[in-house]
This record gives sequence, C-alpha cells and structure tokens, in this order.
Amino acid sequence: MNALHFLPHDLVIAMAAAPNQGANPLVQFIPFVLVLGIFYFVILMPMKKRQKKVDEFLAAIKVGDKVVTTGGLFGTVAKVEAQSVHLQIAPNVRVEVARSAVAGYQGQAPVAGDAN
Repeated sequence: MNALHFLPHDLVIAMAAAPNQGANPLVQFIPFVLVLGIFYFVILMPMKKRQKKVDEFLAAIKVGDKVVTTGGLFGTVAKVEAQSVHLQIAPNVRVEVARSAVAGYQGQAPVAGDAN
C-alpha cells in the first residue's frame, strides 16, 4: 500500500508551499549582500593587504640585499632589472631570476609566501 493513501486530502494541500505573499524584493537581497560583505572583509581585503606588502618589498629590492627565492635559492642581489634580479649564489656564479620569484630576505619570514 502506498503511504499517500492514508493521508487526508486536506493535509496534503496544507503541506504545499505557500504562495509568495508579496515580499519586498529588496529584503530578499539582504542575505546575498551580507554574504558578499563578509566575503570581502574576510578574504579579499587581507589578500589585497598582503599583495600590497609583497609589491612594496619587490620594489624595494636593491643591490647587496641577501634574499631567498621561492625555489629555495639563497643569494646576494648583484643587479636589479625591471622584470628580473641577478643573484650571486656562489663566487663567480650568478643566476637571473624573475623579480616575483624573490620570496624575502634571508633569515626572515617570507614576504611572498602564502602565510596567514
């Protein structure tokens, strides 16, 4: 036997969704706006602050700085170009790496890492 045969007809009609009572459409968007606001303040704003800090660090790199790259190379900055940095990693050994590959100064926490 089907379980619906035992329910009175009026109960089935009462269980149906009530039609929209003319709720204000702006009220329906409030939760959506709140979620976007929380998303911005919890995720986007800290990301922007971290990116600004990384950009300032990369712009301040100068010859003689002891840095570490995201690949783990330790070296001293020998030459700075627009998009790259020349690192001296051993006597008479220089490598050219992308400026964005420099993670931070030696002995300090990485600036360009995915730290909190």
